[in-house]
Amino acid sequence: MREICHVTPSAQASLRPLEALRADEEKESPVTVTVTECRKLWSRSIKVAYNILHKLGTKQEPMVRPGDRVALVFPNNDPAAFMVAFFGCLLAEVVPVPIEVPLTRKDAGSQQIGFLLGSCGVTVALTSDACHKGLPKGPTGEIPQFKGWPKLLWFVTESKHLSKPPRDWFPHIKDANNDTAYIEYKTCKDGSVLGVTIMRIAMLTHCQALTQSCGYTEAETIVNVLDFKKDVGLWHGILTSVMNMMHVISIPYSLMKVNPLSWIQKVCQYKAKVACVKSRDMHWALVAHRDQRDINLSTLRMLVVADGSNPWSISSCDAFLNVFQSKGLRPEVICPCASSPEALTVAIRRPTDDSSQPPGRGVLSMNGLSHGVIRVDSEERLSVLTVQDVGTVMPGAMMCVVKPEGVPQLCRTDEIGELCVCSIATGTSYYGLSGMTKNTFEVFPMSGTGAPISEYPFTRTGLLGFVGPGGLVFIAGKMDGLMVVSGRRHNADDIVATALAVEPMKFVYRGRIAVFSVTVLHDERIVVVAEQRPDSTEEDSFQWMSRVLQAIDSIHGVGVFCLALVPANTLPKTPLGGIHLSETKQLFLEGSLHPCNVLMCPHTCVTNLPKPRQKQPEIGPASVMVGNLVSGKRIAQASGRDLGQIEDNDQARKFLFLSEVLQWRAQTTPDHVLFTLLSSRGAILSSLTCVQLHKRAEKIAAMLMERGHLQDGDHVALVYPPGIDLIAAFYGCLYAGCVPITVRPPHPQNIATTLPTVKMIVEVSRSSCVMTTQVISKLLKSKEASAAVDVRTWPPVLETDDLPKKKPPLLYKPSNPDTLAYLDFSVSTTGMLAGVKMSHSATSAFCRSIKLQCELYPSREVAICLDPYCGLGFVLWCLCSVYSGHQSILIPPSELEVNPALWLLAVSQFRVRDTFCSYSVMELCTKGLGLQTESLKARGLDLSRVRTCVVVAEERPRIALTQSFSKLFKDLGLHPRAVSTSFGCRVNLAICLQGTSGPDPTTVYVDMRALRHDRVRLVERGSPHSLPLMESGKILPGVRIIIANPETKGPLGDSHLGEIWVHSAHNGSGYFTVYGDEALQSDHFTSRLSFGDTQTVWARTGYLGFLRRTELTDASGERHDALYVVGALDEAMELRGMRYHPIDIETSVIRTHKSITECAVFPWTNLLVVVVELEGSEQEALDLVPLVTNAVLEEHYLIVGVVVVVDIGVIPINSRGEKQRMHLRDGFLADQLDPIYVAYNM
Repeated sequence: MREICHVTPSAQASLRPLEALRADEEKESPVTVTVTECRKLWSRSIKVAYNILHKLGTKQEPMVRPGDRVALVFPNNDPAAFMVAFFGCLLAEVVPVPIEVPLTRKDAGSQQIGFLLGSCGVTVALTSDACHKGLPKGPTGEIPQFKGWPKLLWFVTESKHLSKPPRDWFPHIKDANNDTAYIEYKTCKDGSVLGVTIMRIAMLTHCQALTQSCGYTEAETIVNVLDFKKDVGLWHGILTSVMNMMHVISIPYSLMKVNPLSWIQKVCQYKAKVACVKSRDMHWALVAHRDQRDINLSTLRMLVVADGSNPWSISSCDAFLNVFQSKGLRPEVICPCASSPEALTVAIRRPTDDSSQPPGRGVLSMNGLSHGVIRVDSEERLSVLTVQDVGTVMPGAMMCVVKPEGVPQLCRTDEIGELCVCSIATGTSYYGLSGMTKNTFEVFPMSGTGAPISEYPFTRTGLLGFVGPGGLVFIAGKMDGLMVVSGRRHNADDIVATALAVEPMKFVYRGRIAVFSVTVLHDERIVVVAEQRPDSTEEDSFQWMSRVLQAIDSIHGVGVFCLALVPANTLPKTPLGGIHLSETKQLFLEGSLHPCNVLMCPHTCVTNLPKPRQKQPEIGPASVMVGNLVSGKRIAQASGRDLGQIEDNDQARKFLFLSEVLQWRAQTTPDHVLFTLLSSRGAILSSLTCVQLHKRAEKIAAMLMERGHLQDGDHVALVYPPGIDLIAAFYGCLYAGCVPITVRPPHPQNIATTLPTVKMIVEVSRSSCVMTTQVISKLLKSKEASAAVDVRTWPPVLETDDLPKKKPPLLYKPSNPDTLAYLDFSVSTTGMLAGVKMSHSATSAFCRSIKLQCELYPSREVAICLDPYCGLGFVLWCLCSVYSGHQSILIPPSELEVNPALWLLAVSQFRVRDTFCSYSVMELCTKGLGLQTESLKARGLDLSRVRTCVVVAEERPRIALTQSFSKLFKDLGLHPRAVSTSFGCRVNLAICLQGTSGPDPTTVYVDMRALRHDRVRLVERGSPHSLPLMESGKILPGVRIIIANPETKGPLGDSHLGEIWVHSAHNGSGYFTVYGDEALQSDHFTSRLSFGDTQTVWARTGYLGFLRRTELTDASGERHDALYVVGALDEAMELRGMRYHPIDIETSVIRTHKSITECAVFPWTNLLVVVVELEGSEQEALDLVPLVTNAVLEEHYLIVGVVVVVDIGVIPINSRGEKQRMHLRDGFLADQLDPIYVAYNM
């Protein structure tokens, strides 16, 4: 403890003021100055030392022993208390760890400081009275444990709280040795905090070196504006000043904020010889000096610029000298220095009296620097960096420059590298981290031959630079600020300087700008975040942003990936007011930065995308077939069970027409209930037995003939809500020989958008009359309706509420099973309205196929929660019960919006074994009942009897949804194997359906990148770019499937991606009309392969998928073929020569941020447009832009052209839960989305 011993004799002999401390910040003037004399410092420090060692814990078990670490928590306006505590620790031989005062429980970076304290084993924190009172308190007055901090005992070091040491007690003072003196914290680039240990010998040697370099003498006055707890402020303001018994005036940061000139005033007032400042303090003084007259800086012999290694400090120094030279400031007084936590002071410019010797400067080419070499350039050029020297190496130290990456090899003289120092006066280790310590504090630089240049280890300083002529050290940047973009090195500080040079001060606050890099797609990308002034307009900001982009591009030759502007004072601050960089980066990455303006430039920055795929000429179908044969691959084809060979007692088989089956059931089992409709409460609203249905159908047929004067074959539109009237009307039409078309009724609250679709279907289907209920009939002709459509052109509307009493003279019997039974109209996801013709024979075959697959018999009950207007939903709602005789429990999906548990309660109450639903129903249950499983269990909800729960869909199975549904309701008895999906499309309403027997649905993982090239590559679960695909259920009896190349129409091999073609008795017989695309080929229903089996007639589904033979066996003992649906050809997007399925990109986007509830993508010209729905405050909207852009780049190698943030519910979704992306696109192009924010990426 020799430095204190130096002080001791004089402390007793004289009362010369040693430390004049703290210009008080509360009252800006008059300034009170606390004087701590040498004797007081000595006696108080001894008191603190004694109390630390003897008054904490018990005599037998003291809390703190020599060598233990202790936290020092002191505010910046109390250097006296800090000094007493610091020297008290040194005297007690405990290790002080000075840290910042935690202001709230969640300060920026405070958690990491807590980790440091924990790893150092700190249990005691020393603090001052005022600071202790200001700490946040819990409800009982105790100081809470800060996030990530260890449990601490807070110990106040004011004399009045301490016991006096006994007269005979004296600290043990020994020579400076290799014990740790103190630990200085250092924040890394990633925000983690390390503790650099400084040995006692290093501390003393460093103070001696500074005394020699700066020529310090006793009783000089020094003004310190820097943080005295660490770095230059600690070395000059606390340690070296005590060693030389100097007079220190400390200016706290809070006073600088109020009065930026305070330090200059103090220099004049006390005729100070030395001042320690940062370039920021010089800058502030320049801005504020105008109204000051009597400034005289002629007493200054040394102005230490602590951040002299910063590239923009030179401009502050020059400007400061420019203004204050007339006030007595001499040029040779300015002494920039370079320092780092690891190497302490690396170099400092020595004060001289000789003004003839100008300081060194270098004008370096930015382009050269980015390649790591020094190229001198002329100052006229914009793309240059002017650097000033930071003097020469410290006394007793040796310096070398090594390559920044890889082994520490010496640089050539014209290369920029990391400075390394060999000296006693450096740090020794990162506390507790031996690996990192070795790489930083124990470096042995090597010459070109590979031999070490010295037997002593060097310490890496973390500074980039070179040694110039005359041994002058030049710093060009910090290792922490280094960003390597496409192999070139850029320094964050340089980019900040360029951004600030664009209209400085007008728009962005100086010092409130952060530059960092994020890794996206295997390269670093530069992000600039700045705080804009509150009065700037949108136009100002965009002008500034585009100018900054241009400036950085032309000066540094690098593109900025993202430029974000945030409101003033919103970036996380360090305790001394700078920007907390890693915290800012963290906020940016997790989407909580809340910018008010964002400009992304991925098109200009991202140059390492894989080359666009060039389409090769297709290989002919014959070659593909031969290739498959040669490689032993089978042709991808599969079929369900053969309908002809299944022997069952199916009575309905002997009838060709459904109308005959109903008449037969009405005679043989008149009172058997076929349909039960439930209300939103779960009560039975109405039910129909076989005979009731038959009689109502007869009455409707009579009405059609009498009132409607319809001929057989006329088309009738049935506009009914989901229910029993719809079923009766359907069979009434069959009895009258008419062709029914089921149409979803208009929504009374939303007539303007729903009625035109009804009108369109009625017109396109050429319906001769409309049958409906009285309520809907009024709606069709209402005032609101006339605003949406021309109500005069409706065909005759028949209301079926009051039916005639008589039955028709004769029921119609169709002559030919191939005539039309009904038309199935629906709007596809691409916005196309198409009606598919279903013949009587196809309808019967369909019902039989489902009966066999699901084993449906009159004794069964099936719960159906689907819309009954098209596809499999309609068939299950209206037709299957009549054919198979089972009871259908009908649950309108719209009722679930009132009561989400309705469907599952019905399934439980009626002890249903088979149930059908849609994805939207499943989603409603998952979202609406997620937190209610316990209460549902208490109500007796039991799903253990369910053996099949089938999602009816025309898309790739949504694995995430089915899995979360299974997981959620597992506790209520739902067997995970029960949940499965079906697959149908326009040409064949049901191709696959899980059914009761047969193996469970399998899941495979395919490589998404191969899929874009239309190839299937199976990978392991969890491997990168893997996409899970679930089998879409078992192929229905009587259905054959083949995978064909959509272009050449040739058959493809097993596990090859192609279009799914289907051949079955229940294929549709053609489009009735296609509205919206007249060029749709007729070959959708009648295609033949171009090679191989060219006789069979197939229908093209328009979906891409593949077949794969599995190891499982099906009911007949054959190996089971699984069909995997990948996506619709219509929906797929051709981008960069590859085929992308929107759902894959949307899945990536939804995962990026918790506030994105839904997403849809579509191409526009050759740009990708991403529309996201935001749940949350609008200030989060701009956070999504970088996240979405990054995710799509990383996972799909695509650059997003436009990001549109909209409110919830803007993305249109049809009744089947499918996104209407083309509708959305039309809305976007017509500017009808009313977005919260639209970002056009450059």
